[in-house]
Amino acid sequence: MSNTKQSPHLPLFHLQQAIRNFFNEQDFLDVLTPPAVSNPGMEVHIHPFSLYSMQQSKKTELYLHTSPEFHMKELLSEGLSKIFTMSYCFRDEPNSETHRPQFIMLEWYRAQARYESIMKDCEELFSYCQKYLQSKQVQTIADTVKFTKKTVQEIFIETINVDILQYIDKKNDLYELIEKNFKDIHLPTNRDELSWDDLFFLLMLNKVEPHFEKYDFLLLYEFPAPLKALSTLKESNPLVCERFEIYANGVELCNCFNELTDLDEQVKRFEEQAKEKKELYNYQLPKADVLFDALERGIPPSAGIALGVERLLMALTGNKDCFY
Repeated sequence: MSNTKQSPHLPLFHLQQAIRNFFNEQDFLDVLTPPAVSNPGMEVHIHPFSLYSMQQSKKTELYLHTSPEFHMKELLSEGLSKIFTMSYCFRDEPNSETHRPQFIMLEWYRAQARYESIMKDCEELFSYCQKYLQSKQVQTIADTVKFTKKTVQEIFIETINVDILQYIDKKNDLYELIEKNFKDIHLPTNRDELSWDDLFFLLMLNKVEPHFEKYDFLLLYEFPAPLKALSTLKESNPLVCERFEIYANGVELCNCFNELTDLDEQVKRFEEQAKEKKELYNYQLPKADVLFDALERGIPPSAGIALGVERLLMALTGNKDCFY
């Protein structure tokens, strides 16, 4: 009689199956995008791996993608409307409890929808996955999934009594606020070394995020406009952009955008990001031709999200050793 030991990876496989079941039941199309791409993603502080040809003994013009986003938007421009993909992404960052250089990313998009629809998807998906794991005798932290929703403005006022929206386009004022009221945050003497975004994240990471641990799932939305990335600005309040992130006990799980579909504006933003990346890290990436071509063909009003699958498993089960 064989004595087989259960694989420690089984909960992860169950979670992947639950995710596929959820989206299949919602009539999403399961798609796959290429991992080797000409542009891996344009985020300033996210670093890709470049590919090397052993036969030619030189670096190629390809990178491992940091996200399937550009090719997913290519599919939106070709007429697909409800799509999801789940596969490995690659980022050149140190190992930690919550990150590996290769990790499983889930992305899904809804055409002709806004990011509020993705908020609803997240609540339903997390509950669905928790119940599925429980049905497979995987122990979860709680019996139900509890969401709390707050704007970034609200969470800053609640935790550090700062109305961050009052400091948009006022970098010097924000610098002086930190210098005066948060003396334990180290600031360079030359304030020009820091952008507005840098100052925001110094406050966010050091003073605001530590309070997130008390929330099972915290959905933060309406980020300040300078953090717009690939999202739209809110028409009724252009001080904020239409994006959200979800944190589980202080760990970020996902990032969602109400998608920017204006080609000229996207090119402008990427030029700014490319300049900042060059100044900070002394390297440049090729143009995002796949995305630009998709935008030129036309992407319908859409919303999309990227979610770390292993991080979701950690959030639901408490297992901190679940990376494959």
